[in-house]
Amino acid sequence: MAFLRTVSRCNSLVPRKVSSPSSTGTNGCLSHSRSEQFLRQYGIHAASNHRGQLSSALLAALNHRLTLEGHPSLDGTRRWRSTTVAAPSPVSTGARQRQQQDNNPSTPQRDPLDVSFNDPHAAFKSKTTFELIRAYFVYVLCSSEFLVENNMKVRTRFWGPARCPDDLVLMFGDSHEVCGLTFFLNLPQVHYTFVKEYPPAVYFWHTVGVFPMPVTMGPTKHEKQGTRTEQALLRSFGVKPILDYSVEEDLSQEEAEKREVEASVSSAGTNLSEDSADSLPQYSVDKTFADRRYKVQSARTYFYLNEATCERNMETFLECLDAVKGATFGTGITAIKLTALGRPQLLLQVSEVIMQARRYMMDLAGSTGNILTHHKTIQDLERYLGNVSDKAEVKQFLEKVTSDKDGILHLFPWTGIINEDCQLSETFRVPDPVTGQMRRLISKIPPKEEEMFRNMIRRLNTIVKTAQDLDVRIMIDAEQTYFQPAISRITLEMMRKYNTEKAIVFNTYQCYLKDTYKEVCTDLEQAKRQNFYFGAKLVRGAYIEQERARAAALGYEDPTNPSFEATTEMYHKTLTECLRRIRILKDANIDPKKIAIMVASHNEDTVRFAIEKMQEIGIHPEDKVICFGQLLGMCDYITFPLGQAGYSAYKYIPYGPVNEVLPYLSRRAQENKGVLQKIKKEKRLLLSEITKRLAKGQLFYKPKGKYVPI
Repeated sequence: MAFLRTVSRCNSLVPRKVSSPSSTGTNGCLSHSRSEQFLRQYGIHAASNHRGQLSSALLAALNHRLTLEGHPSLDGTRRWRSTTVAAPSPVSTGARQRQQQDNNPSTPQRDPLDVSFNDPHAAFKSKTTFELIRAYFVYVLCSSEFLVENNMKVRTRFWGPARCPDDLVLMFGDSHEVCGLTFFLNLPQVHYTFVKEYPPAVYFWHTVGVFPMPVTMGPTKHEKQGTRTEQALLRSFGVKPILDYSVEEDLSQEEAEKREVEASVSSAGTNLSEDSADSLPQYSVDKTFADRRYKVQSARTYFYLNEATCERNMETFLECLDAVKGATFGTGITAIKLTALGRPQLLLQVSEVIMQARRYMMDLAGSTGNILTHHKTIQDLERYLGNVSDKAEVKQFLEKVTSDKDGILHLFPWTGIINEDCQLSETFRVPDPVTGQMRRLISKIPPKEEEMFRNMIRRLNTIVKTAQDLDVRIMIDAEQTYFQPAISRITLEMMRKYNTEKAIVFNTYQCYLKDTYKEVCTDLEQAKRQNFYFGAKLVRGAYIEQERARAAALGYEDPTNPSFEATTEMYHKTLTECLRRIRILKDANIDPKKIAIMVASHNEDTVRFAIEKMQEIGIHPEDKVICFGQLLGMCDYITFPLGQAGYSAYKYIPYGPVNEVLPYLSRRAQENKGVLQKIKKEKRLLLSEITKRLAKGQLFYKPKGKYVPI
């Protein structure tokens, strides 16, 4: 039983040992000394001479733990017996746990966690020896700057230009052409997978010129079966999947710039507000940075072509949801980007409106920041507007302001914007406090572009509603700061609409930005005041170099933290605040799952910090409010030990048609070459595990996991 394993772990923390290997006596009573040690772990101390009936505090704590473990509660009449002290057992805690698990085959397997993350067996027990050797070879290749820089030439040399993706498959079938590297997709003996084992930068060499493997996600029988097989393998070792559609067109810089400029400027003219003196240069397109792939680390990029392409992207995301739902039992996640679903010009315009609205409120509140943080009421706004508040248009504006007992939440009716057919250019208007005239915060949007915005919202609604129906969660990725205000606002409204019983929609927060902590606190406040479940993924971020260069070129304040250390501090500060609020919910007997956080980091110091803070604050893995995520193949020595120790752990799995994913993988290889040359720890652990297996004669080791993800 999981409860007995927990008691056993608690006993290992103190010098005394009980004489019986079981924590129950012949009459089914739990030993008092063991229960006392168990309860002490959770901050409750029993009297040293206590015997007989449990106190109400002890009983409540013990029953809480039993309930979490899925066992029936105890009543107050349960008797407790003393135990004798025996000499310490020579058997280690880990061995004792494994012995208990072997004796209870129905019990999910759990391993102790080495927070130094130096256990090669825990990291790679899910891999065959051949996979480990291949992984080590790939890491060695990726350490070669020459190979990484010339990867496209290698790709062309082996495959030739514009080869059909159906010529690509695993190198495990009986039929293949070594010279042409041509393999056949429909061989029944071929094992299909996602992008198996390697993150984008590493996986490129796994795919191109070394060991070609499919990156497919489609309707064929073999592809769907491979999808489920890979997810089942991850789950058997305590890890769950996040599907990340990684298609990226192989566009030249000129073509990318042309598309972005055309898609970022309204047919009615400039995106800026009518008063050019109040315009915000950050939220306008600039040809120098129109290719959004420039200086971007490990983030796929979508360039708008037409509405039909956005519809296809939506259909692909829906297929992904269907692939995840069957194998993850309510724990699966899919990642999407909003720029894949609509015209970027609309996100630019809405982002500028949000920032202009904050400027408008600054005159009223006397300080900067999100509108709801000022706690100004409708009456305060009426006093600010003075005599003009009696005008009909001003009254109509005030009626649509979103507020509650604590003050104004939003100047605009975002609920209607998300759910109804409203006109953006008529909605985003505010009254001038002097004249009372309604002033637009956005340039006039033509009817065709209004329809495009509604189409984008419809696509997102379709995806999120499908995710809710299938019990799969959606993580909406963060993008550049000139898109992010709109993306966050729309995502929060999706949370309000769909996160009514659990966290279905998650927003992403990039901790390299100076305002991340304030933005997270603001969004947590909105979730509390509007009573919806809040979901957040914390990342360091992928656009820092581009953001710094763009800010310097366009003359606005650099939004990024000045150093890696400052970003780490921001990450830890933000995470600590989220954990603190979760603890407040627990103490108030409110569902702690009202706040759900993913720690998406490859930095083991940050992961270790999160684990230590969870223990310090009193948040346990079984609370299911904190999860961890890394790219498939990157930092396996962190993800798999976490999953095998009972923490909620995920792997990001890039997927898509081979010919459409290769440009993304190729670019990732070049951009991450500095990181690839420094992954010494992963290489060292790989080599250590390979050496141990060969020494034990485990060349044909077959992974077999009995873990059940939390």
